[in-house]
Formats: sequence, C-alpha cells, structure tokens
Amino acid sequence: MSRTRALAQARVRATVVATALAALLTPLAACSSSGSSGSSGSSDAKEKAAADDRPVTVTVTPKGENVPAGEPVKVTASGGSLTSVTVTDAKGHRLAGKAAVDGRSWVSDRKAVPGAAYEVTAATRSEGGTAKSTRASFTTAPADKVNKVDWRPGTGTTVGVAQPISLVFDNPVDNRAEVEKQLRITTSNNTEGSWGWIRDWSGRDRVDWRPRAYWKPGTEVTLKAELNGTDSGAAGGWFVRDYTTTFTIGAQQIVKVDLDRHQLTLVRDGETVRRIPVSGGTPGGDKRSWRGTAVLMAKEGTINMNSETVGLADAYNKMVDYSMRLTWSGMYAHAAPWNARYFGNSNHSSGCIGMSDANADWFYAQVRAGDPFEITGKDTKGVVAPGNGFGAWNLSWTEWQRKSALR
Repeated sequence: MSRTRALAQARVRATVVATALAALLTPLAACSSSGSSGSSGSSDAKEKAAADDRPVTVTVTPKGENVPAGEPVKVTASGGSLTSVTVTDAKGHRLAGKAAVDGRSWVSDRKAVPGAAYEVTAATRSEGGTAKSTRASFTTAPADKVNKVDWRPGTGTTVGVAQPISLVFDNPVDNRAEVEKQLRITTSNNTEGSWGWIRDWSGRDRVDWRPRAYWKPGTEVTLKAELNGTDSGAAGGWFVRDYTTTFTIGAQQIVKVDLDRHQLTLVRDGETVRRIPVSGGTPGGDKRSWRGTAVLMAKEGTINMNSETVGLADAYNKMVDYSMRLTWSGMYAHAAPWNARYFGNSNHSSGCIGMSDANADWFYAQVRAGDPFEITGKDTKGVVAPGNGFGAWNLSWTEWQRKSALR
C-alpha cells in the first residue's frame, strides 16, 4: 500500500469515530438540558396560578347581634378586590358608600342606625380572576333613649331677611361637634353663614344657622339634617330620623323702632313705606321693652295676653288683636287701643310695642316671619339675648362664629 493511500484511510476512520461520538453525545446533552428546564417552569406556573386563585377573604364590621350603632359599615377584602358592595336594611333601604381606589375596602357614607338589621353582599374577584359573592349580616341595638328636634322655619315657607334656621332639641346634646357635622345648608347663591350653639329660652339646647349679613331676597335655602344614627350623648340619646326643610327669602323688609321718638318705620328694599306712632314699655322697671334686633317669630292674630305668664303679677289679662311675637319672654307688636293717648309721645305699655287698630291692621298685613325689628332706646331692659326668640343678630359675626362646635 502506498503511503498516500494509507493516510487517506486513516482520515476516514477518524471522521467516522468523531461522527459516532457526536451522535452519542448530542442527544444526551439535549435530553439533560430540556428535562431540567421544562420541569421547573411548569411547576412554578402551576403554583403561581393556584396562589392567585385562592378565595378572597371578606371582613365586615360591625358584626354580630345587637352591636352598638353609630359607626359606618366597613367591608375589606384580602387576597383580591371588591367589585361591588350592597348594604340594605330590613325595609330595603340601601346604605350608600365608597370603595377605595385599590378596591380593597369600602365604607358607608352614613352610620348604622339603632334597632336595625343589615344585609351585606360583597362581590369579589380573586387575583387569578375568579368572581365570587359573599354575604354577611348584623343587627344593631335599639336606642334606649331618643332625642327629637323642633325646627324652624317650616318647609315651603317664604320668610324675612333675618330668619335663622333654628333647631331645638328635646334632650341635651353633649356631642355637639358630631351633631353639627350632620347639618348641611345649601343656598342658591352660596350665602356665607355659621352654626352657633345657644341655650333656648325654654332651657333646652339649641343650634341656629344665621348668615353673616341679612339674607338676599329671593335666596332659596335647604337644610338637610342627616341625624339618624347619631348619638347626642349619654343624657340625650340617639337620633332616629333625618330632618329637612326648604324655604325662600322674601322682600327685604326692616322694621325700625325708635322708642325715644315713639315711632315705628317700615323700610322695604331701602325705601320708607310708612311711619307709625307707637308706645313702648314703661321706663324705669320690669315693664321696659328690649332693645337690639328682634326677629318677627310669628303672626299670632288675636290671643289672650296674661301678665302673670311673663312675671308681671296681675297687671293685665286681655284679648289682643294683630299680635306679632318678637321674643319668647313676651314682647309683641300689636294693637293697643287702650293706650291711644300715648302713641307717638310716650312709652306706657307693659313692654310691648303698641299702635292703633288701623295701623296694626295695615302693618300686620305687610310683615312676615323673619323680618327684623331694629329697636333703639335709652331706657330699656337690655339687648335681646340670642335664645330669647331669634336674637343672634345682636352678636358680632366673630362672636357668633365662636359658638360653632367645629371652630
């Protein structure tokens, strides 16, 4: 064999061996690599999918039977998110609320009220996308004491420019800030005003809302007192209903009473309408009139006036026509024909502002509840107190604001 042929055969044998070894080794390497990578990835994906699809845990507070009222309903979700929450009482009334941006919680706008049963339905979605609905229920303890409200003015009325919104409570209110937060005033022209807490002439707690200055004629006003479910304090009990009233401000009428000149002037929209001779309270004692701003509370027509009811012994007991109440303590404007000789020249009444029958007839038809009587005079009993009728106008704006429980 020649040298050249021997070398060629050697090269062929080397190529065959190398090819055989490559054929044996390549599948082994591929099998090893594929088996290790594929098994681990599949296991991790399954575990993650299982973790994402775990049930959402929903928690509702309050929970249980006869739980204390006065707290909002809270719903939270763990391991997923809330897609909707519905809270209804036994009468089918829904308790509205808001969900957090992340969908993990929901809180009702209003508080749970006393003596109610609530059903809660929470729709959820797990992190893996599974939808589910969860139900829960709870009941609140009934109120052991109920607080009620008497309010003015009445709904649908037209009142004068000095009329406050006034709420008088049957029982004491210790939680004044919490109560005041539930009182919402809206006006058609964004009138500035403030609540102020005072003691009513009756001795009961009272809160009034007055504008900074007299109302603008034509203003539409709405009060929403969303008190249901609010605790007024240990001595006062719970509120178990809401209150609302809507009214309108009429023409600007201001009654100016000058006791020194014994004259009453009706001013409408800045123009003098009529001057009327009057006689005020007798100087030098308990029969004097009040001064300051008194607000016409009501037109009461013909009523019996008895001096014993206002601490003046048996000075008088008679039927009086065209009676217009200015204070709870008994000061009125009215017809007083028995005092005719004093009209326009001296004060000789038991504290009221008297005028002739003819003038009283005309004046009674002109004025409305809420009109201010701005009374001046040297010899008076003093300034009308905030709780003696609607005397809040005798405080400066700063003084009145300080009476709010939220300042």
